[in-house]
Amino acid sequence: MINTKIRSSNEIIIIKQYLSLDKIKFLFILFSILVFAIFTLNNEKISKNFYEKYKIKELEIRNNLKLGTPSQKEFHIDDIVSIFFEFEEEGVFYDIEAIFYNENQFIKSKLVEIELSKSNFNLVFSEGKRMILSKDEKSQMVFDKLTYVLENKKYEELHMDKDHYNTLELISHSNKEFKNYGHNKIFQYFFLFFVCLISFKIILFYKNKNSNIYHFSFIFFIILIVQIINSYLIYLLNNFEKFQVNHYYLICLFILLTAHYLSNKTIK
Repeated sequence: MINTKIRSSNEIIIIKQYLSLDKIKFLFILFSILVFAIFTLNNEKISKNFYEKYKIKELEIRNNLKLGTPSQKEFHIDDIVSIFFEFEEEGVFYDIEAIFYNENQFIKSKLVEIELSKSNFNLVFSEGKRMILSKDEKSQMVFDKLTYVLENKKYEELHMDKDHYNTLELISHSNKEFKNYGHNKIFQYFFLFFVCLISFKIILFYKNKNSNIYHFSFIFFIILIVQIINSYLIYLLNNFEKFQVNHYYLICLFILLTAHYLSNKTIK
């Protein structure tokens, strides 16, 4: 008796007792639309924008690492320049002495900032003095601001990858893998629709049975198999010329319909 009472308090059963079938359908449709809207907005806009910001930040970090890591109040950029400083604050180095080896230059300034331009790294010195001691030139110059361009320290080229694009941009892309990734995203929308249908069936036709754990496990297994097959189909698209997009969609349609049929048979 106790076990029966516990099982009868299931949330789904309670919802069905207090709401009519039409109200349950309305709430489910409303919830499904909300899920689709959030999933689509995240896929097509939010995650795309956040990923792009992340990649740009990653690029800046990688390029900064190429400049050398400040250690013991000094840092060295390859064999181009050595910079000695008294202290550093938020990426600005103060009380600077810099030696440029190739040009026999010595710079002493109040501060230096590392500036990331579109294609180069620049060292921007402020309020200082530059001395050149070479065979061709011996001079001294006082400056308010002096920019030294590190021409050999180019930015790494930022390659846009699949997560930079929305679905329409992917399927119209020239890169084959990008196109196939776009087709996979379309499949995921249909897959979400399939999961919503199965959820709807469970809510409407759920009954307390001792075998529910086996039924739900089987449905979970079906969902897992569908995704595994889809991953293999994407692999075929990427690696075999004879396997075309129309084959991909036909097989995907078949496995989704089969999965839906098997799930319905399990729920009944």
